[in-house]
Amino acid sequence: MIEVSEAATVVNNGGVVAYPTEGVWGLGCDPWNQEAVYRVLALKQRPVDKGVILIGATQAQFAPLLDPLSPEQKAILDASWPGPNTWLIPDPKWWTPDWIRGQFDTVAVRVSAHPVVVALCQAVGYPIVSTSANLAGQAPLLTAEAVQEQFGTLIDAIVPGATGGQKMPSKIQDLRSGKLVRAGREAG
Repeated sequence: MIEVSEAATVVNNGGVVAYPTEGVWGLGCDPWNQEAVYRVLALKQRPVDKGVILIGATQAQFAPLLDPLSPEQKAILDASWPGPNTWLIPDPKWWTPDWIRGQFDTVAVRVSAHPVVVALCQAVGYPIVSTSANLAGQAPLLTAEAVQEQFGTLIDAIVPGATGGQKMPSKIQDLRSGKLVRAGREAG
């Protein structure tokens, strides 16, 4: 396990890290580094067309996506962030690469309240990929030990910490329609 500043260097250099989030352990990397993202997808055995979540420390890290939104949409985000709420946000100017969006015209975005995630994204200087640390279709991992057991030397670093106490990944909603895409658990 390494400190946040070292993990940020790993991410900035194209590596893959595991870190705790509000509910489960996540795998992350630089979303604009195609090789790193494809490595995460290969580790998970997840197809690229499903897309991945981006997680950040602040809304400012997502300014290119959030600036065009309506005041009503921004108010919805303000009321739910920071926290375990992921929103599908339109990306009409293709700020994110297709390997992040997958087959969609939206990008899944979350501003985290988890101190490790916040520190990591601040140290990296931009949002990172956040996908649950598990093989596709299997239960998300809840401890650093489980991550080490499943991925071992296949990832470059594990950032120490504990999850925020939720037992499942974040809730995902479509910002345009309000439709619930994936149920989560608010707090606890």
